[in-house]
Amino acid sequence: MARPRSARAPPLVALLPPLVALAQAGVAGAAGSVRLAGGLTLGGLFPVHARGAAGRACGPLKKEQGVHRLEAMLYALDRVNADPELLPGVRLGARLLDTCSRDTYALEQALSFVQALIRGRGDGDEAAARCPGGGPPLLAAPPERVVAVVGASASSVSIMVANVLRLFAIPQISYASTAPELSDSTRYDFFSRVVPPDSYQAQAMVDIVRALGWNYVSTLASEGNYGESGVEAFVQISREAGGVCIAQSIKIPREPKPGEFSKVIRRLMETPNARGIIIFANEDDIRRVLEAARQANLTGHFLWVGSDSWGAKVSPVLNLEDVAVGAITILPKRASIDGFDQYFMSRSLENNRRNIWFAEFWEENFNCKLTGSGTLSDDSTRKCTGEERIGRDSTYEQEGKVQFVIDAVYAIAHALHSMQQDLCPGHTGLCPAMEPTDGRTLLQYIRAVRFNGSAGTPVMFNENGDAPGRYDIFQYQAANGSAGSGGYQTVGQWAEALRLDVEALQWSGDPHEVPQSQCSLPCGPGERKKMVKGVPCCWHCEACDGYRFQVDEFTCEACPRDMRPTRNHTGCRPTPVVTLTWSSPWAAPPLLLAVLGIVATTTVVATFMRHNNTPIVRASGRELSYVLLTGIFLIYAITFLMVAEPGAAVCAARRLLLGLGTTLSYSALLTKTNRIYRIFEQGKRSVTPPPFISPTSQLVITFSLTFVQVVGVLAWLGAQPPHSVIDYEEQRTVDPEQARGVLKCDMSDLSLIGCLGYSFLLMVTCTVYAIKARGVPETFNEAKPIGFTMYTTCIVWLAFVPIFFGTAQSAEKIYIQTTTLTVSLSLSASVSLGMLYVPKTYVILFHPEQNVQKRKRSLKTTSTVAAPPKGEDAEAPK
Repeated sequence: MARPRSARAPPLVALLPPLVALAQAGVAGAAGSVRLAGGLTLGGLFPVHARGAAGRACGPLKKEQGVHRLEAMLYALDRVNADPELLPGVRLGARLLDTCSRDTYALEQALSFVQALIRGRGDGDEAAARCPGGGPPLLAAPPERVVAVVGASASSVSIMVANVLRLFAIPQISYASTAPELSDSTRYDFFSRVVPPDSYQAQAMVDIVRALGWNYVSTLASEGNYGESGVEAFVQISREAGGVCIAQSIKIPREPKPGEFSKVIRRLMETPNARGIIIFANEDDIRRVLEAARQANLTGHFLWVGSDSWGAKVSPVLNLEDVAVGAITILPKRASIDGFDQYFMSRSLENNRRNIWFAEFWEENFNCKLTGSGTLSDDSTRKCTGEERIGRDSTYEQEGKVQFVIDAVYAIAHALHSMQQDLCPGHTGLCPAMEPTDGRTLLQYIRAVRFNGSAGTPVMFNENGDAPGRYDIFQYQAANGSAGSGGYQTVGQWAEALRLDVEALQWSGDPHEVPQSQCSLPCGPGERKKMVKGVPCCWHCEACDGYRFQVDEFTCEACPRDMRPTRNHTGCRPTPVVTLTWSSPWAAPPLLLAVLGIVATTTVVATFMRHNNTPIVRASGRELSYVLLTGIFLIYAITFLMVAEPGAAVCAARRLLLGLGTTLSYSALLTKTNRIYRIFEQGKRSVTPPPFISPTSQLVITFSLTFVQVVGVLAWLGAQPPHSVIDYEEQRTVDPEQARGVLKCDMSDLSLIGCLGYSFLLMVTCTVYAIKARGVPETFNEAKPIGFTMYTTCIVWLAFVPIFFGTAQSAEKIYIQTTTLTVSLSLSASVSLGMLYVPKTYVILFHPEQNVQKRKRSLKTTSTVAAPPKGEDAEAPK
């Protein structure tokens, strides 16, 4: 279709004849129009009647949407014409038509607006016009030229009319059409509106859904431009904004079949979690959906969000209040115009003859019949007296779009005023520059207007001719006598941004808890979302278990090795560090044994030193006894190093002394048992004593054996300097709450046992010699005690190994292993001390009479076995 500038192009000329015919047919078939004389004429389109049935164009009268709105335009024209400051010298006239709520009928009516333009463009053909018989053609008086049109109401009607008016560059301003399609300035470039488009409404509804925390909703639309385009806008905006998913988009047929609405409810229940239902539907469809929800026993399940077609109307929810409770609806921000109320309630049959439909309204409004209007078919219908008054003898409430009708008239008036000021400076009335008024120029002035409308709110247009979005938000609430009245309550507003009073919202169930409309409930702390493929608003919640924590809503990660997750797994916290302390219950038994052992060892050493030259001390081998007692003392002392807090010095001392005490002890015992065994074996063959049995030789052997341990430890200290470490793996239990970092020396379990390995080798060797020397005569009085000592020591260490390694996975590992090791060391030392030296000390201290040299045995006995050197393992007094 050609642009308006190309209206004189041949394609448009070709359209003139059919358009003229349509215009003449439309005027001839019209039910009439309201005309007001004026220098500039405005057109008006109003749904005075409903759509007709059974082939009729028009149906019943629409009192509010039709007559109220038409009277609002008449009221606005009266005010403009009475204002000396607005369009001085110019009177606005009007031609107001009935669209009968049908787009095709409205198109026929609207063609009368372009008659003057069609005739003007067809004047060149009038001279050639001939009638049958050669007579001149009879031409009617030229129609008034319409400079702009106010209307229509329904979007489908406005679309149809806009396609014609743009051909003739006639600006059009709608007071009720909200379809987003009309924002397309390439197709509807002469269309403007004082109500916001549904795209703003859809944005407001998306904001409401997001504010309520809903992310999974279904849409429901009446078939047709309004419903489908509204839902399309909602879906597009929600997709762009993110965070809202559409479970289902259901369309209600234009002519629904029986059971259709029950089917709609069943389909909605296929996604029961999508409780939020976005409705762009007409009043009748809304009502029937609510009825179907009640019949399905789903009262309170659905959470309705209705568009301005629902608004604050009573008719959709009448007798269905329980199903509608909680519904949130939206309505363009409006106000009741007090001046119009006074004007309309003062209208009567006498003072309102200009409205050709007012008499019909009068009969409908007062339920009466005017005299001469026809024969009364119902005797119960009274005759109208003409004395009835609107608001007194009938209910009256201002229709919601009255404000916008007035604003549309004033927008054109202000545009014409500005155009007059610019094109006719200093001129009162119309000047030649505005006769005729150029539609394109007027459109530019319309788009530039900015004034405070009838409700005090700014009236303006954007580049697409749309008014800014301003909405009131309502919620239908149940009546509560103690807390206030029910019905529609204002709970917020939207003007480019949402302001919703959440505390004012009331819901079925818990009145102040917003119901959920979500595909999946929010994941708890420490849980991540595992998305369902293809459904961005649906997910499964997966716990961040073990040592993982929640990084964001989609990710779990493991905590660093020195940290553990918080109790709710939303972050990480340092893992507590533990070590064996002096005050620990686990340290008490080892420390007690060590203290007692040190006291006992010190007592033995002191006793031996004081009675150094007595037979018992000399017979026990003084030199090796002092070495053995030193080793026993070191074994007891290592307990304090094992309990002390690990550090470089403590760790070095542990490495050195842990094996040194046992090595020194077992080296001395091995040397003793080896000496006794060699003396016994040599005595069987010869009276010559074996070599290396002197005290000096024994000390050299003992220290040589010990030197091996010392060299190994020193090499270890040089290759790997000692230091303390915090081992977070040792007590990294399944339950992170039980996890602990262990402060310890850099010695593994194996290295610790390796440190004692040489001592164990000496212990086993000593035990072997003790077994071999078990049959020596009583002359060698230490052989059997040493044997019993080694047997017992082996039993102690055999019990130690499974306890030590069997607790490697225990949460109390550091305590159990340290206690086991120190107790085992102390027990092995106590066995040596108790079996070898406690009896001797007892005799020395409490039976000194026995600490004397006994006479020599008989020659027969001594000739059989060579006696030991003087003072070395000789028979001690008993």
